[in-house]
Amino acid sequence: MILVDRALEKREQQGNPIRVAMVGAGFMARGIALQIVNVVRGMRLVAISNRRIEEARRAYREAGVEDVLAVDSVPQLEQAIARGRCAITDNAQLLAEAGGVDAIVEVTGSIEFAAGVVLRAMEFGKHVVMMNAELDGTLGPILKVYADRAGVVLTNADGDQPGVILNLYRFVKGIGVRPVLCGNIKGLHDPYRNPTTQQEFAKKWGQKPHMVTSFADGTKISFEQAIVANATGMRVARRGMFGPTVPPGTHIREAIGLYPQEVLLNGPGIVDYVVGAEPSPGVFVLGTHDHPVQKHYLHLYKLGPGPLYCFYTPYHLCHFEVPFTVARAVLFSDATIAPLGGPCVDVIAVAKKDLRAGEVLDGIGFYMTYGVAENSDVVQQQRLLPMGLAEGCRLKRDIPKDQALSYEDVEIPPGRLCDRLRAEQDARFFPPKRPATASGSPHTLEK
Repeated sequence: MILVDRALEKREQQGNPIRVAMVGAGFMARGIALQIVNVVRGMRLVAISNRRIEEARRAYREAGVEDVLAVDSVPQLEQAIARGRCAITDNAQLLAEAGGVDAIVEVTGSIEFAAGVVLRAMEFGKHVVMMNAELDGTLGPILKVYADRAGVVLTNADGDQPGVILNLYRFVKGIGVRPVLCGNIKGLHDPYRNPTTQQEFAKKWGQKPHMVTSFADGTKISFEQAIVANATGMRVARRGMFGPTVPPGTHIREAIGLYPQEVLLNGPGIVDYVVGAEPSPGVFVLGTHDHPVQKHYLHLYKLGPGPLYCFYTPYHLCHFEVPFTVARAVLFSDATIAPLGGPCVDVIAVAKKDLRAGEVLDGIGFYMTYGVAENSDVVQQQRLLPMGLAEGCRLKRDIPKDQALSYEDVEIPPGRLCDRLRAEQDARFFPPKRPATASGSPHTLEK
């Protein structure tokens, strides 16, 4: 933000604001609209799409904008932008294709639909900010390949905990401390929660029960930590992460004692979480340093004697910080959080209850499955079913509660873009091993 705020002020003074279009108009999207319209100088929210167009109108209205124009074609949208009118539509592809848009903010939480919009936007030269850990944790590495080809930035968002973790990770790494754990602080984890149990809480905060459930049952944090792993090269120490629970009020500095040092200090580092710690809902990074003089300074600066040092951010402010991600992408070509390359950690589907052959799996945050983090090489070896692809799959056999699902357990719906992209991602980053000759060199396979 220290650079971004001044850069945005300059764009405002030049009369050249960043032009943002947003896909989705739900609870979090309305907060983003409110922030951009009323607070962020040097940025304009030029259009909102939503499958129910009245929700797009509502997002603008709650941000204080009454004069909006409904459009149903690219020329209409481009004309509205040129005239300074705010546009709404039920066709997200218009936002992806129209000129006069610098960046797309995707806030639907979907996978199949969002993947199509993201691909189209990048094809038309737009930077893409995803407030969508589910899509990123399922298809982020291959979408990043497409972004690089198109010469645009693909990033998840600051404000969400993964983005805040990456900001902290970059700071810690930048001062010469080696990060060994990137952590998330949760208030609750019960994998058997469902929309019925979470209905009252959702109603209190104006959110959808299945979205609230995805946090409570651990699926969301699994996706969040998966994309942190993919952005840092870290892994999970075990399926589902350690996820220790501490007494309420326990400070996160005590997290140093919750993880085995031999796991942290040997290897690429891990992603994990703590339930019940303070300050909640913050994030933390554990790091280490080898230089004895620098360790003396760190001890002087109240970080303890080592070998592990705890850095933390006490909050994450979601929609307040998303515009800074947009600005970093457009003005500095800097992704807040994006995959380094191939996936390191995936989120797999696990039975939330006993499942029966012939049943069709429901979606993320519903009644049938929850997601847990697993290292991607294990996912490939065991052909485990990604949580992001589970919805709509028909079970071939009975699955007991708490068993991980595999591709062999389900029939995949035909014709889905998400499955094609996942197959492309798997083939690119986990190509099948070719047989070796007696000398150890691979055969040349004939077509």
